[in-house]
Amino acid sequence: MSDGSLATARLLVFRVGTLACAAEVDQVREILPRLPTTRIPGAPPVVAGLVNVRGTLVTVVEGWRALGQEPPASPSSVVPETVPGSTIIFELGKRESENGRGRKLIGFTVDEVVDMLTVGKAGSGDTTLEDRTGLPGVDPTLVRAVGRRHGELFILLDVAALLGPVLTT
Repeated sequence: MSDGSLATARLLVFRVGTLACAAEVDQVREILPRLPTTRIPGAPPVVAGLVNVRGTLVTVVEGWRALGQEPPASPSSVVPETVPGSTIIFELGKRESENGRGRKLIGFTVDEVVDMLTVGKAGSGDTTLEDRTGLPGVDPTLVRAVGRRHGELFILLDVAALLGPVLTT
């Protein structure tokens, strides 16, 4: 990466529809089974609703909507409380705030958590990151880099750019 911030990074790789994505592990607070949400009247469609995580209300974003993917197939036999997938709880503003005041929690639904890996400079190991502005069909402002893991492409998301605007609505 040109800014040097990702010379070595630990990443969480997950799948949203057919899209393989990653986020820096230090932005992830926890990974939970897909949580049923309470809809927020007047919220934009990208917001699935609110969940209670140990006494803290957390806004949850539909991953497929945020990334402009096709809606997941919903078999009629799936009970809402047993929707497959996971909810990743991200902590935004962690780097800017040492006292914890600027930190915001936000959930992001994914179909599958795939792996956690460490990436180094290009050419070091089986996983590499490249400076690229994205992949076809993905908003380039949401992409920090494109990675390759075992020959498969994934996008390293700019989590603040993806989820930050939801917190301000």
